[in-house]
Amino acid sequence: MFLGTFAWSFVYVSLPFHIQAISTVDPVATLRWTGWILGIAPLVTVATAPFWGRFAERANTKALYIVTQLLQGLCFLGTALARTLPELFLARLALGVMGASSTFAFIDAGRARDAAEVRRQVAAVQSGMTVGQVIGPLVGAIAAARLGFRTSFVAGGLILWGCAALVFWGLPASAPGAEGRAAPRLTRIRDVVAVALIVLAGSTQVFFLTSILPQILPGLGVAPAQTLEIGGLLIFVSGVAAAVGALLTTRLTELFSEQRLIVGLLLAASVFQATLAIPGSVWLYGLLRFLQVLCIAPVFPLVVARLVQDAGGGAVGFINAARIGASFVGPVIATTLLSWTSPLTLYLVLAAMGTACLPMAALTPPRTRA
Repeated sequence: MFLGTFAWSFVYVSLPFHIQAISTVDPVATLRWTGWILGIAPLVTVATAPFWGRFAERANTKALYIVTQLLQGLCFLGTALARTLPELFLARLALGVMGASSTFAFIDAGRARDAAEVRRQVAAVQSGMTVGQVIGPLVGAIAAARLGFRTSFVAGGLILWGCAALVFWGLPASAPGAEGRAAPRLTRIRDVVAVALIVLAGSTQVFFLTSILPQILPGLGVAPAQTLEIGGLLIFVSGVAAAVGALLTTRLTELFSEQRLIVGLLLAASVFQATLAIPGSVWLYGLLRFLQVLCIAPVFPLVVARLVQDAGGGAVGFINAARIGASFVGPVIATTLLSWTSPLTLYLVLAAMGTACLPMAALTPPRTRA
């Protein structure tokens, strides 16, 4: 999961700048294309993740993971070969069909019997993915600046193929219908939807930033020649905060009640989200962004661990689709609002999405396994 997420982040950070470089349309249209090209892969994954989740219940998750990584690598090569914005859009669309590999990891984590162990494993999977998100943008931005965009896309595809090879040689086969899946389905649809909405709102606050970096960095005093590398540094700071937040999840549950912890973290993250409109320098902006992501990161393992034990593969895929869908919702909301209005409005809208989830976080009770 670390290698796969690293490859995606390695490529993702330079995509907005590559789109600007190959665009033949006006700046406003280019901004809209940016949001859709960045967001189409997670949008398609939202539609396909529940299907992959249900299929994984009855199939070998190791084999499924290897196949998806190999096909993702091919789509990365297609991204490198694309010469126009529509071609780039189609390559990202195909990538989204195979983008649900993390669902397989969360299904396996949910097979643990103890609720604390489930929470620990979900946080561990998230941490592995987050460390990839930490390192990927920084390395990817430098690679794109030094080697060129297309070369970095090819490198990302090769990393995914190496990841598939590592899983093939290094992991035992995952038996279809592994133990623990015969337990009764106690999860209510209302609880699944509530958790998915919390995950969607919280993850949107994490994923929105990359798509608007070329537009907001000049206003923070960054020279045009430095926007790519400074942008990679900001994504790196966000990833560090997400990794630290995920690692602190278990410790936080020992200090506070789960219910109040989720509500408090959502509220604090939304407050910091709104304050992103204040800074006039990139350094203060980076500090507030660090605090905002630090607060929102533990919410995902906390709310997912409530249901993943008893939920079927389709429900796990649906919840994971909400996390992935935020990768679409975030860039589209960010680029659309920024093309129509100011950054202040954008930050307030994202903060409002987090606070709107407070009633659901307070009313959705923890579930225990029969």
